[in-house]
Amino acid sequence: MQPHRILHADLARALATLGHTDVVLVTDAGFPIPAGAHVVDLGLTAGTVDVLTILRTLREHLFVEEVRFAPEVKTRYPSLYAEVQDVYTGSGAAFVAAPHEELIETWAPRAKVVIRSGSLTAWANFALVASTDPFAWFRDDEGVEPLPLYVERRRRITEGVVPELEV
Repeated sequence: MQPHRILHADLARALATLGHTDVVLVTDAGFPIPAGAHVVDLGLTAGTVDVLTILRTLREHLFVEEVRFAPEVKTRYPSLYAEVQDVYTGSGAAFVAAPHEELIETWAPRAKVVIRSGSLTAWANFALVASTDPFAWFRDDEGVEPLPLYVERRRRITEGVVPELEV
């Protein structure tokens, strides 16, 4: 057993396959998962394993450049919104609005991995767009000028920026 590692073999294997811009979809228990999707089902019973536990765990093991979710989270479920902000503060990730229909029609089919939770939480569906480490890929000692996107992500990480969803 590896300390401080994901113990779920299928989840660990799936995360290891991710590259820049691949999508991980973290869903509640009722999200309609596309046929043929690579599903890692963590939903044991109602409420277990919950979406926030999954997001916190992924935050430790995955660089994310965008977190896409329904704008209703901010306006209709402010406590969930605050929890998700807490998870991604200082991560460099941007929050991007994606209506529920868009998550189903556009992001679910694009997902390389779908992680289903046992959450019975309204609007608890998140498309995570994988990224790379903005410090490792453009090192100052190599004299390579980073792309503006990486400069901005570095700033958000260094300054511990709290992400905000623009609605």
